[in-house]
Formats: sequence, structure tokens, C-alpha cells
Amino acid sequence: MILKQLVEDTDTRAGRIFDWTVQGFIVVSLISFCVETLPNLSPDTRLWLYVIEVVTVAIFTLEYCLRILVADNRLRFIFSFYGLVDLLAILPFYISHGGIDLRAIRIVRLFRVFRVLKFVRYTDALDRLKRAFSDIKEELVLFVIGTAIVLFISSVGIYYFERDAQPEQFASVFHSMWWSIVTLTTVGYGDCYPVTVGGKIFTAVILIVGLGIVAVPTGLLASALTKVDKD
Repeated sequence: MILKQLVEDTDTRAGRIFDWTVQGFIVVSLISFCVETLPNLSPDTRLWLYVIEVVTVAIFTLEYCLRILVADNRLRFIFSFYGLVDLLAILPFYISHGGIDLRAIRIVRLFRVFRVLKFVRYTDALDRLKRAFSDIKEELVLFVIGTAIVLFISSVGIYYFERDAQPEQFASVFHSMWWSIVTLTTVGYGDCYPVTVGGKIFTAVILIVGLGIVAVPTGLLASALTKVDKD
């Protein structure tokens, strides 16, 4: 009972210290992960980074085992979102030290970035965000379907306007989809743009539609978050 309160109850001083300790090690782990990507690190620095990795993995492993131990339904916890996140936080370390091919290790170690998801457990704001998305999931599905339709129409339209003037850039509808994506999202990298009069007019229309595509989900989410805060 005392162990369960320590691990799951943040109302007690010991529970808060446990949570803060884990969060601190999450931050340390993510920082060390970023430092490892710096070029020309000295052997001493790499050694210290390895020591930090071993310590943080040991802490996360202990936390994972404790949460399984105190869970009301251990199997359900293991396959829950939080359980899988906790597992992903430690699994790359053990796999990379399991004698597998070094090329595969590089890919596996990339998954250490999933440790940032451990913050979800400790952040009330993310819980509100989850509830907000749940409230507007049907509207978001309709929005995604509508966006896909507009993306397809814009790809076909720019293809017919520009295929003769720029056969390499707009060789097919599939080639035109890159232009549609960067235009609808109003990013506009400039690597692919219309040169014909019809294509430019069509682009202007798509840009206006793109502004709405960016604004609609933002408005839906803001409204949902406001409703969740009031509740």
C-alpha cells in the first residue's frame, strides 16, 4: 500500500518527490541524447554520456517494474499507452547491448526520443488536450477527409495548368501533390511554382483555401480547450 502511494499518489510529499525525480531524469536523458549528436566529442565526454545513459535507464527500469508491481491489472498496464511508453524508454538500451548488428543499433537508439512521451503522465495540460481532441474527433475526421479532397483537386488542377510549361516539375498528378501540400499549408518552399497565367490564378485560389485549412482545426481545438477548462 505504501509503495502504491509512492508510485501513483502525487498528493503525498513522497509521491511528489518520486515524480519530480523521474521527470528530472527524463530531462537529463533527453539532453544527453542531444549532446551525443555533437561532432568530435572527446572520449571522456562520451564516457560520461554513457554513464548518464546507464543511470537513467536504471532509474526508468526501476520505475517501470514498480508500476507493474503496484498496478491493479498488471497485464492491462503493460499494454496500456503509459506502459508501452515506459517500455520504449528503456528497450533501446537493452537491445543495443544485445549483440545485434551495429547498423540496426543506430535505428533502435533513435527510439530513445520516445522518452519525451513520459512527460505525458505528469502533465495535466496534456490530459486536457487529449479530452479536447476526443470532443472534436468527429469534426477532425470530416476536416481530414475534406482536406484530402481539396489536396487531390488542387493536384489535378495544377497538373493540367502547368504540365506543358513545366513537364519535369508537374510530370503527373503524383508529382503535383508536393506543390499542393506546400501550397495548402501556406509553406511555399519555392522549389515548385506555377509560371502560366492560369496556374498563377489557380494558385491564388488554393492559397486562400489553404488559409482556411490552417485556421479551421485551430479554431476547433481552441473552442474544445475552452470547453474542457470550463468543465
